[in-house]
Amino acid sequence: MKAPDLATIRATRGAITPYILRTPVHHWRSGAVDARFSPDTGLHLKLELFQRTGTFKARGAINNVLAMDAAARQRGITAISAGNHAIAASYAAACVGTHAKVVMIRTANPARVEAARVLGAEVILAEDGPTGFRMVEDIVRDEGRTFIHPFEGPRVTAATATCGLELHEQVANLDAVVVPIGGGGLCSGVSTVTKLLNPRCKVFGVEPRATQVMTKSLAAGSPQTIGQVSTIADSLAPPMTTPYCFEMCRRSLDEVVLVSDDDMAAGMAVLFSDMKLAVEPAGAATTAAAFGPLRERLQGLRVGLIICGANIDIDGFHELVKRGQQALHDGVLSP
Repeated sequence: MKAPDLATIRATRGAITPYILRTPVHHWRSGAVDARFSPDTGLHLKLELFQRTGTFKARGAINNVLAMDAAARQRGITAISAGNHAIAASYAAACVGTHAKVVMIRTANPARVEAARVLGAEVILAEDGPTGFRMVEDIVRDEGRTFIHPFEGPRVTAATATCGLELHEQVANLDAVVVPIGGGGLCSGVSTVTKLLNPRCKVFGVEPRATQVMTKSLAAGSPQTIGQVSTIADSLAPPMTTPYCFEMCRRSLDEVVLVSDDDMAAGMAVLFSDMKLAVEPAGAATTAAAFGPLRERLQGLRVGLIICGANIDIDGFHELVKRGQQALHDGVLSP
């Protein structure tokens, strides 16, 4: 399998630039950081939560729909997602004048379902991930729609690599990049471009302890499928890994670390109190890893943390931040 080279990644950036934002980077210095890290440690937050549709997913979805010919656009697209990719696919469809029918998991955050509908998508709810994937297969077969995969394929990896390309342009000489992992679409691109630009830079993936599908795949040496799991970070809980994305992560990812739901809730609380960022659980995964299992290894380094998304409703955010505050009080991610 051929990984995207720098020319491909830069060409992809040129193609998707009219539809996405170059998200900012913030050098994070605060009491919470100072209590946990030495003064020579630099934590740089890549604020991808400010991306169109609220997550990095817009990059891959746009890159895929731009490749469709006129006949395919006439038939429309379909997608499956816990929410973020469905929103991104709906947005991408609107950008090129096609229409979307998206399958979302019944437990998806209501705000995400509404966001997809506002963008013009027809939303169908599935009981779980495996059921949803079967429903999408039926839609492709019966309606001829193009399936926009949430994380698999060269176009997704090349597009998410543009996020990493921006980060390395914004912060030179990074020693480590920390990336959340669900199916690995974001990590495959960010890790690939990181090794192209700075081979000595370490790339750490962060996965929910409750899922571990990429951890299990890397241990097995091949893509794996898991049963239904429960985690507050539903956008990091796909039922499987896939061949291309897995291979790109296997080649360029240095290590995967695991964080608990309490760790991510605590990370949400820290990001809100310290940075006034209202992120979804997946958006706090890298903070949870940096403040938790990676803390000692990141001391004295220049570190990029991908803050990947913020699609969550007010009530759900309030509940999880309260949980995170209690977790911090109980010693989770303690200095």
